Amino acid sequence: MSMDDTIARINELARKAKTEGLTDEELEERNALRRIYIDAFKKSMRYQLESIKFVEDEENNVP
Repeated sequence: MSMDDTIARINELARKAKTEGLTDEELEERNALRRIYIDAFKKSMRYQLESIKFVEDEENNVP
C-alpha cells in the first residue's frame, strides 16, 4: 500500500468515524494506518535533519 493509499484510507475512516462511527476492526485498522504514517513521517524528517549541513562548519573545516 502506497503512502497516498494509506492517507486516503485514514481520511476515509476519519469521515466515517464522524458520521456513523467505527467498528472495532476499523478502529484497529485506523490505529495501524496512523502508526504507519507517523513512522514514515518521522523517518523522512530524521533524514532531512541529518542531511543538513551548516555553512559555518564548512568554512571552519569542522566535519
